[in-house]
Amino acid sequence: MAKCLVLGGRGFIGSHLVDALLHAGYPVRCFDRPHVVPLGEAHLTNPNFELHEGDFISEADVAEALVGCDICIHLVSTTLPKSSNTDAVFDVETNVAGTVRLLNHAVTAGVKKIIFLSSGGTVYGKPRYLPIDEAHPTDPICSYGITKLAIEKYLGLYQQLHGLDYTVLRPSNPFGERQRTQASQGAVAVFLSKVLRGEKIEIWGDGSAVRDYIYVADLVSAILAVMDYRGADRVFNIGSGRGFNLNEVLEGIELVTGRKADKIYTAGRAFDVPVSILDISKARTALKWSPETPFAVGLRKTIEWVTSTIADKA
Repeated sequence: MAKCLVLGGRGFIGSHLVDALLHAGYPVRCFDRPHVVPLGEAHLTNPNFELHEGDFISEADVAEALVGCDICIHLVSTTLPKSSNTDAVFDVETNVAGTVRLLNHAVTAGVKKIIFLSSGGTVYGKPRYLPIDEAHPTDPICSYGITKLAIEKYLGLYQQLHGLDYTVLRPSNPFGERQRTQASQGAVAVFLSKVLRGEKIEIWGDGSAVRDYIYVADLVSAILAVMDYRGADRVFNIGSGRGFNLNEVLEGIELVTGRKADKIYTAGRAFDVPVSILDISKARTALKWSPETPFAVGLRKTIEWVTSTIADKA
């Protein structure tokens, strides 16, 4: 089995991915910062698991982590969509330049494939039609989306120059167990935590913004589907194929929890697109992949996890 390096393996998506890769029989090296609290610990005693602590912006740390690995799954981002415009230089210097350094060392180390998680929610910008397919124009309205798109282009360049195989996944909005409830990203987890704690929920705009939400297990299964993919397509949208607005998300949370959300509506944000729903037909056809978890089911599982987490901390 190919040895996998998961960059950001202690995070929300990364921890689920590490578990899934180990379950599938892959030897896994997890790369993440020393002070990041691990979100999943079941794999720590697995003989096929290896932890490599370091910083993505440290060239030496990244070079060392790549040695002996066949596939690198790049989940790291140093910025968020809401903060990226504040310091675009930092965004470029850490994410774009950091990934180019990664690609240089991947070529030197003999890595066979890079799998990169881009962003289906930001690289397209304001949609000209729905659902959004991979051929849709890419006009990001935040630095986060621009850097994701730039990295996609560098992956294409390194494939042409060095034969480095790659696949880009453009996921919609992932949610599920282990998503950090105190973070500033991830509406489902943040809203859910606040409802359970009886805290006020700040909604940017009138709550009509529509997003495509994908359950984390379905996103992980899409990553596994491209591990051995050798087709001509390089870029795939990964989502649920349908959208919910923020008010509907809150209604779902209220229904399952039996609690009323304390909502505050504030002015909308310039970098938020009004609606984003991805066309996932290419992934269905080429990867033989489809999402299996309805939003309500994923929401229920997330609520069970958040409830147990709050109870453990009480």
